[in-house]
Amino acid sequence: MGLIKAAVEAVGSTLHDQWKDYIRCEDLGQDVLMRRVSTPNGVISKDSAIQVAPGQIAVIFDSGRIVDATAEQGIYTFDQSTSPSFFAGQFGPVFKEIWTRFVYNGATNKEQAVFYLNAKEIMDNKFGTPAPIPFQDWSHPIPNQMTGTMNPLRVEVKCFGKYTFKIADPAVFMSKVAGTTDEFRKDAIVEQMRSEVIGSFQNVLNELGNSEHKTPVLELPSSTDEIKKVMDEKVFDQPIRDRGLSIVGFVVESVTLDEESEKKIDNYELSSNSFMQQGTLVGAYANAVQDAANNAGGAMNGFMGVGMMNMASGGVFGGAVQNAQAPQGAAASQAYNPYQGQNSQGQPLHPGVVAHGENAEELEDKVEAAPAAGAPMAFCPNCGTKNNGANFCSNCGNKLK
Repeated sequence: MGLIKAAVEAVGSTLHDQWKDYIRCEDLGQDVLMRRVSTPNGVISKDSAIQVAPGQIAVIFDSGRIVDATAEQGIYTFDQSTSPSFFAGQFGPVFKEIWTRFVYNGATNKEQAVFYLNAKEIMDNKFGTPAPIPFQDWSHPIPNQMTGTMNPLRVEVKCFGKYTFKIADPAVFMSKVAGTTDEFRKDAIVEQMRSEVIGSFQNVLNELGNSEHKTPVLELPSSTDEIKKVMDEKVFDQPIRDRGLSIVGFVVESVTLDEESEKKIDNYELSSNSFMQQGTLVGAYANAVQDAANNAGGAMNGFMGVGMMNMASGGVFGGAVQNAQAPQGAAASQAYNPYQGQNSQGQPLHPGVVAHGENAEELEDKVEAAPAAGAPMAFCPNCGTKNNGANFCSNCGNKLK
């Protein structure tokens, strides 16, 4: 027994009168997934007409088993003497492999009906994360000083969006979900699906936040294609597929950070800006010290400029000289010596006038202690000993005036 497609011209003609029963189903809309339609006596007589509208799947049920099915629109004649036709369109392989084995035990022996399933894409199904979901945000990397690597900033997000689904396997949907009820509505399953969609989405977020994808947290709403691709490749929606359903579209409409995550990102941005500014000024500060040390004639002006830079920065760079990388050994001491050159006996100046590692304030004090023209030197250029206005060094006897 099966369906025979009627000629187009037969519809609406006098041939319409030859059909004993005319079975059809109104449009199922977006809320009804399956509806049962039968004759008043529950029997589909030979030569009855069965209409299949666009977006519908017609399943012929007889005495506890499926005898035929079609997802191709048109008018069909029910003929108990023919084999199943399986005019199925996209569901052809499904019908041929599954419908013939689909049996409802305990069904009424003479019950006959047509079950119309909704083949359309079911739209406007909303989802939202009830609690923040952890996400590894590689757009705000954190350096690991121990390993020299970068780690993502851990944030927590709330996501809201919509998804669409459709019946992908009518046989599985009927056997596991709808059964032979008179009408099965979307409301009966959408809450369960929403929970499973959120679970799938959380798995997708874990993938997008790994070191392979590194999707920025604030770009998730524009990553719709990537989200659906990852969901399909990893089969994160397997529980939904096991019911004969499939996710067709998935859109993230908004992503919001929880309060703690917003603070993390704000602090990150502030720290990054401060670090960049500090790095620039520290470099300029160290260069100024180096230039002043290498310029014996302008040492006083150079180091006074360094002191002014430190005061202008609010003392932030008081230790810049310590943090700057300086040459090591005797060359380092010479680099910081404002009295470079030779003494009156042709001997090199003592390299310890300014010890390596002294900070900027100590350096300024020693520069300011340098003698005016015609006055005794505060520091002996020969041995570096500090003298209080004497004409000769108390340590080596070198003339200071």
